[in-house]
Amino acid sequence: MEATTGIAASAAPAPAVLPQIDDPQKIAPKDARSLSALFFQQLQVLEEGTHEYQYARNTLIEMNLSLVQFAAKRYRNRGDGQMEDIIQVGTIGLIKAIDR
Repeated sequence: MEATTGIAASAAPAPAVLPQIDDPQKIAPKDARSLSALFFQQLQVLEEGTHEYQYARNTLIEMNLSLVQFAAKRYRNRGDGQMEDIIQVGTIGLIKAIDR
C-alpha cells in the first residue's frame, strides 16, 4: 500500500486581492484602462457566483459606462429623444462583452 502526502498541487494561481473602488464611475479613463485589465484577469480565475466574481464584474461594468456614453453621443442628433434607448442598448452590449 502506498502512502500519500495529502498535498495537492493547484493548477490555477490564487486570485490577487482586487482593490476596493468606492465609486467606479468616477475613475479617470486612463486609470480605468489599467484597472480593467486587472479586473478581467481576475474574472478569469474567480469562480462564477462568488462575491468576489460579482464585485469584479459589476465594477468593470460601472467603470466602463463612460465608454457607452461616449459612443452614444455620436447618435445624439438623430432626434426623437432616443438617447436613453441608445445608452440602454450600449450598456446591454457592454454587459454581454464582459460576460464573454
